[in-house]
Parts: sequence; C-alpha cells; structure tokens
Amino acid sequence: MRDLHQVSHADMANAIRFLAADAVERAASGHPGMPMGMADVATVLFTRFLKFDAAQPRWADRDRFVLSAGHGSMLLYALLHLTGTPGWPIEALRDFRQLGSPAAGHPEYGHGEGIETTTGPLGQGIATAVGMALAEEMDRARFGADIVDHHTWVIAGDGCLMEGISQEAISLAGHLRLKKLIVLWDDNGITIDGDTSAATSEDQRKRFEASGWATLAADGHDPESIAEAMEQARQSDRPVMIACRTRIGYGAPSKAGTAKCHGSPLGAGELQAAREALGWPHAAFDIPLPVREIWAVAGGRGAEVRQDWEVRLAASPRRASFLDHHAGRYPEGWRQALADHRAALSSKPGAMATRKASGAALEVLTPAIPQMIGGSADLTGSVNTLTKATAPLTAENFGGRYIHYGVREHGMAAVMNGMALHGGYRPYAGTFLVFADYLHPALRLSSLMGLPVTYVLTHDSIGLGEDGPTHQPVETLAMLRATPGLVTLRPADAVETAEAWEIALDRRDGPTAIVLSRQDLPTLRLDGGVENASRRGGYVLAEAACGPRRVTLIATGSEVEIAYEARALLEAAGIGAAVVSLPSFELFRAQPAEYRAAVLGQRDGVRVGVEAALRFGWDEVIGASGAFVGMTGFGASAPADVLYQHFGITAGAVAAKARDLLGEPA
Repeated sequence: MRDLHQVSHADMANAIRFLAADAVERAASGHPGMPMGMADVATVLFTRFLKFDAAQPRWADRDRFVLSAGHGSMLLYALLHLTGTPGWPIEALRDFRQLGSPAAGHPEYGHGEGIETTTGPLGQGIATAVGMALAEEMDRARFGADIVDHHTWVIAGDGCLMEGISQEAISLAGHLRLKKLIVLWDDNGITIDGDTSAATSEDQRKRFEASGWATLAADGHDPESIAEAMEQARQSDRPVMIACRTRIGYGAPSKAGTAKCHGSPLGAGELQAAREALGWPHAAFDIPLPVREIWAVAGGRGAEVRQDWEVRLAASPRRASFLDHHAGRYPEGWRQALADHRAALSSKPGAMATRKASGAALEVLTPAIPQMIGGSADLTGSVNTLTKATAPLTAENFGGRYIHYGVREHGMAAVMNGMALHGGYRPYAGTFLVFADYLHPALRLSSLMGLPVTYVLTHDSIGLGEDGPTHQPVETLAMLRATPGLVTLRPADAVETAEAWEIALDRRDGPTAIVLSRQDLPTLRLDGGVENASRRGGYVLAEAACGPRRVTLIATGSEVEIAYEARALLEAAGIGAAVVSLPSFELFRAQPAEYRAAVLGQRDGVRVGVEAALRFGWDEVIGASGAFVGMTGFGASAPADVLYQHFGITAGAVAAKARDLLGEPA
C-alpha cells in the first residue's frame, strides 16, 4: 500500500476538484466553485489533521467535520468517496442531486455515513458546530480527556458569516472559550451576486477577535501554509478562525474568481480547459489508481488511534456510564417519579401557570436524567427552565447543565441541534412562543434531521397581557403545527404539562415544542397518576352528563378552562355537551380513525373549537361547518382577563356559538 508521500498533494486535491465539477456537470446543477477552491484546504485537513476512521464513521471520539457552506456539498461527497466511507461508491456521486442518492443537493443528515449535520441554510452549520464543540467539552468534563478529546472543524463561506445566526454562534463560542472549535473560512470574496464588496466591508478577523476568538490566516492553495495554521489552531486555548484565502473555481481558466462558477456547471468547454490547466487528463469520474490508493490510506490512518481509544475505554471505570450516555439510555426510575408527581398534582388540585408547572416537572426530571441540559434565551425567570439540579455551565465549569444563551434564540436552537447530533444529550431550552419565529429555521432543521430537542415556549397567547400584540403569538401555533416532524403540545393544566414532558423525553425521532401559559390555570385532570392521556393527542376530558352528547367543545391549553365553563352553561340549559382537550394535533392525527371519531363525536353533531389564536388549521377537527371562538387578528395591550373579554373568548361566547349551531336561542 502506498504512503502519503508517493502521490502529490496537487493530484489528491484535483481528485476532489474534478469529482465535484464532473458531478455538477452531469447533474446540470450545483455549485462547483467552492469545492474547487477549498480542495487544497480539505486535502490537508483530511490527510494530516482530522481524527477519523472511514471504516468506523460513528466512532464516538472522532473529530466532527461540518460543511457549513452546504451548497458546496460535492466537496464532502468527494471526500467520503475517496476515503472509503461505507455507502459512498462512485455511483452515488454520478447520481448527485438525483432522487434516492445520498449525494443530495445539500448535505442531509441520515442520508449517508459521514454527514454530521444537515446544512444548506447558510450559517446553520457553524452554529450547529458550536453545539458539537460544547458537547465535546461537557463530555470531557464528565468522562475525562482519556476518553473524550476531539475537535470540531467547520468550513464556512462568506455567506455563512453574513447570516445573523453566525454572530450569535460566534459570540457564544468565544464567551465559552470552546478551544476545540476551528473554523476554516473560505475567504474567496465571491457570492452569487458577485464580489462581496457589494454587500459587506467588515474585517472578519477583527470581528471574530472581538468575540473572543483567535484568528490566523493561510494561503488556501499552499498546503504548508494551511498545515502550519491548522497546527497552531490545535494548540489554542480559544476557538480559532483561519482565514483561508482561496480562488473560487480554482483551475477554471475563464470562470475562476468570479460568480460564474458559484452556482452553475462550468460547461463542457470550461471543464476540459480546467483539466488541461491543472494537468488532470483523466475522464469524468476516473480517479487514477495511485491517487485512489493514497486516499484510501488517508481514510484508514485513524484506525490505530481508534483502536487505542477502544482499549482505553474498555479499561475505564466510566465505560458503562459513557456507553449509556451515548446510547441515550436514561437511568431507571424517572418515569415513576414523574407519575408520582402527576398523582400529587391531582390529589391537591390548585391553580398554576403551565410555565410554572413545567418548571415543577423539570425539578423532578433533571435530577433523574443527567443527559438533560437546560437553558434559555435570557428569560430564565420567566420560562422556568433552571432547576436545583442544573448548575450553570461556564467556561470554567463544563460540568454545569444550564446554559445562559443570552438573547440569541436562533443560535440557541442551532446549538441544541449540535448537542443532540454529537450524541448523549437531551437539550431543552426556553423562550417566549412568539420568538419561535426567530428560531424557526433551526427548529425546522431539528425536524428535518429527527433530533430529540425540546423547545419550551411560554407566554403562549393574549393571556400574557400587557406586553401587547408584539408578544402575543396569534399565528405561531399554526406555524409550529405545519412543521413536519415536530410534535407541538399545548397542555391545559399542570397534569397535562407533566405528561407533555414524558412524551418529549420518550421521543427519539424528532423535536417537541411544549407551549405554556403565563397565567394561572386550574387543575382539571384529577386522574393524573393513571394513564398519560395526552399521549393520544386528544381525549374526552368531560363527557355530556345531562343526556346524549349534542355538542363537543374542543380546546387547547388555557382555553380548556373556558370550554369547561361553557359546558356547564350548556348542561344547565339541558344541552348535553362534552369537553375535549386537544394538546397535540399531531399525536391526535396519528390515532386510529375510530378513536378520533369517538372523541370528537359524530360529524353531524355540533363542534366548537376554542383557542386564543387564529382559526388556521382548526377545520381539520371541527369541520368546515364547525364554529371557532378565537382570534381573528393581532392582540392588544391590556390585562389578560380584559383581553379575553374584549376579543370575545369567553364561556358565554362559546355556549352561544354552540346554541346558534343547534338552532336554539341563547
């Protein structure tokens, strides 16, 4: 087998360049410029610095590599193919951007080994990488440097650094001094619109330095300059950004250095000219045997390091806890502790805001499940995510379990994604529901990747009162419910809130949003220690008592109390009415049709939906002929009880709607 000195660096880098350019040409779409420009940097990284074993791509102590500039996905796919990562034959690259190929237009987590995270929306990758680097520090604090000692490497482009989320992530990483995080900035000065000077003039190195990073510079086409910077970066006591000066589309005679090679195929003539310019006389997708063999050597150079690590892990007294941690196995007893908590709530019913009920549930759960890592976007006292068991995490104490994210909702969500992707942790963090708009791009990626991240979203309606319409999320529930893969739970009382946490912790295949009230709500569930009724998404909280059911009142969260009061008015008038609590549309939709029909009552019966939000999405459960009591526009600034009266979300209004549908006078 050849050694790494028998084939030139140029030939190894050109293998990446032309696999990328050929795949884009064959697909008739894609981005050849970045892979061609960063091929030298990537070659140095994968052959000299990145700790990985291509044969074991999920090795826990591997370095993580994140391609934040995800449009240059063929750079990653070429590397995975060349290093011999399982599942990346040449046919996968030939099928770039085609249905069923792991080589999607942007890297998609779960589509193929070696893809550490989904990237594409610019800035998400660098922010997610902060979460990975943070998880590495937390793991090292828990299990020791003999078991946990790896870096997180990021390739980020100009566009990544323009997106606002990048500043949130850079600032947090610098504050926490994440010394194992290294960002390789593809400093080529080109975006789709042309030269970056058309839109930005900031000094990126000074920007990073102002946020607490060390910065270095390298000639992105000189392997020794690149290697020297990477070696220095690995010795840093702070996160490092290396400005890699490159030429986009390197080697393309007329398009290199211009936006013409950013997001379009080079074209047959330009591609052939690039082959001639770079001395690569090989046909499309043809990698000469010496080059292929030397890349295979690079892919296997970490095998011995991995095997040594496995020996250390086997001898470690922390082995069992480490394996349980990364397998996501919770200690026994947590579920019973939560059931006991629910029973206690039911036995002594009272009024409590569900945001506070969530905090009470977390006081039970966080001591029992050490994988839970909390946090909030500068709203700790309002969202109740800090518990006695979750001491703050700082640059001096990575053993802490509570992260003060600051006013960085978007970055917070992406960092949670990174922790979940790294493995071992069940991150949760809180903000106001209305700010789900600020973090939704990262929440969307939580859903797309199927990550078990929990979003605690409080102050969920006009019930927050005086802060006014800017903070009253009338449309946000509809947005969350429209997000595929996300389970949204809006509990009606403290018991349902505890049930929501059990559901979230049981989920392994996607995120959960727990939507909570600011105002106190009565305990309506008096059987809290028995079955988790919220698990089915919706259930009959109170059946008709004065006769056959004629009306079904369906509500979520704080409005279940209103539906309950409306039921009393209808029953007093001799009209049989049932109350359905519907904490989760998604979970309810997944139930058998027979169950849903039994809960909602006959289609020809009267259904009234009640929610302090817009009607959008409610026709699914109330039917087109059903009535809805809720919001029709934005809210206003006033005390909560005044607002409910002002907007007509009252028990009297609900009962009147039902009677109107029945054709009976009020």
